[in-house]
Amino acid sequence: QSSGLGGGAFLVWHDADTGEITTLDGRETAPLDVTPQLFLDPDGKPLDFFDAVIGGRSVGVPGVPALMAEAHARWGREEWPDLFSDAIGLAKDGFTVSPRLAMLVAKDANRLARHAETRDYFLPGGQPVQTGETLRNPAYAATLHTLAEDGATAFYTGGIAEEIVVRVRGVRDNPGRLSVADLAIYRVKERDAVCAPYRVYEVCGMGPPSSGGVTFAQILGLLQPFDLAELGPDSAQAWRLIGDASRLAFADRGRYLADSDFVPVPVEGMLAPGYLKARSELLRRDDALPEVAAGAPEFDHALDRGQGSSSERPSTSHISIVDGYGNAASMTSSIENAFGSRLMVRGFLLNNQLTDFSFASHDDGQPIANAVAPGKRPRSSMAPTIVLRDGVPVLVLGSPGGSRIIGYVAKTIIAWADWGLDPQAAVSLPHLVNRFGTYDVEPAASSVAEELRGLGYEVSMTEQTSGLHVIEQGDGLTGGADPRREGLAYGE
Repeated sequence: QSSGLGGGAFLVWHDADTGEITTLDGRETAPLDVTPQLFLDPDGKPLDFFDAVIGGRSVGVPGVPALMAEAHARWGREEWPDLFSDAIGLAKDGFTVSPRLAMLVAKDANRLARHAETRDYFLPGGQPVQTGETLRNPAYAATLHTLAEDGATAFYTGGIAEEIVVRVRGVRDNPGRLSVADLAIYRVKERDAVCAPYRVYEVCGMGPPSSGGVTFAQILGLLQPFDLAELGPDSAQAWRLIGDASRLAFADRGRYLADSDFVPVPVEGMLAPGYLKARSELLRRDDALPEVAAGAPEFDHALDRGQGSSSERPSTSHISIVDGYGNAASMTSSIENAFGSRLMVRGFLLNNQLTDFSFASHDDGQPIANAVAPGKRPRSSMAPTIVLRDGVPVLVLGSPGGSRIIGYVAKTIIAWADWGLDPQAAVSLPHLVNRFGTYDVEPAASSVAEELRGLGYEVSMTEQTSGLHVIEQGDGLTGGADPRREGLAYGE
């Protein structure tokens, strides 16, 4: 329900032979036929989220098949067709429905029922699939067989592409703009990695159109002058620093970060040591920052941007891998909302990633960086990350979780680097995330929450569905898998 062939992904790769970090952008692209009014109603007002999501309007060109093919062409060792056999077997023979999948299907049943193929798969006989049942997907097995035999090109041209377009454009009440040309011209892009220092480490992640790497690098850079190790994980003052550093970084994110192929993005200025040091002075206080605004990083383009907003939902997948050759991979993949657009084609769900664009194109007359445009990639918070020491990977991590992903990754790095927690303890540590002013706190941290209220924060006690997967590399490998979601740490 959270990812798959119909979505997009970012991959951060460390090559053991060369020591190089490579990042690949398999993010979805907007159809060439979109206009700035894509997510506005006839009166020019932004649509409600699910009015925009369900149907074809929200579907961008999927990037996952192309990303997998590009990664295999660069680094693969097995024959391409052999990579599909296990997945084809699972699709044919079926897998056991987990409690979490059953819960999500039941919760979303009314939306899933709106489109025939989706309804027939998740609601056989009109009833949601139940925990313990076997779920088979022969249509998906056939799709995988085609990709195994003919390569990823078969996804972007020919019958699969044509069927995707027919499904997206044929939704009667909410059609999309996707065309066969949009799929045929899709390309994966290699991007410059965003690497920034933190303590004795170098933290590397994705650059735009991901906001993940830049934003968590800003958070860590703002915290660099402060002794979080001395404060410890139970200190409200430590979380005040982390929370307000996050608010400052998110203010910059909302104004400046978007697809750098379409708008100039001041990445260098946002991560400049002098800029971060000056911004960090705002944190030298005893209580919460009353207000937070975007800063003014050095910019090689004289552009003024409005403050954008978009709704990112916590429905994504992440995998961290270190192989026997010493290579490391961190990949986050998503179809955006759980079950995406609720449209299925040949056994897989289509994304709703276009709703990661700002629905409005301007803010008080100023253009918004993350506004929709033809061929543009929507901003993402996905943050696959590799932490290095002396050029060697020591931590590989990432998470699902919508815009909270950035906070989850930053918290885990801090818990490991500053507080000395092992990967599992760092992952399991309660989440306290502040993006826009309200502090979202998991119930297990209720005592810290009360202290944060005393420091002037509005606090929301809420469970947070991360899915962190972490590998620490030292004398051996140690893994940590998030107890909040399905997943495991496994080695052989």
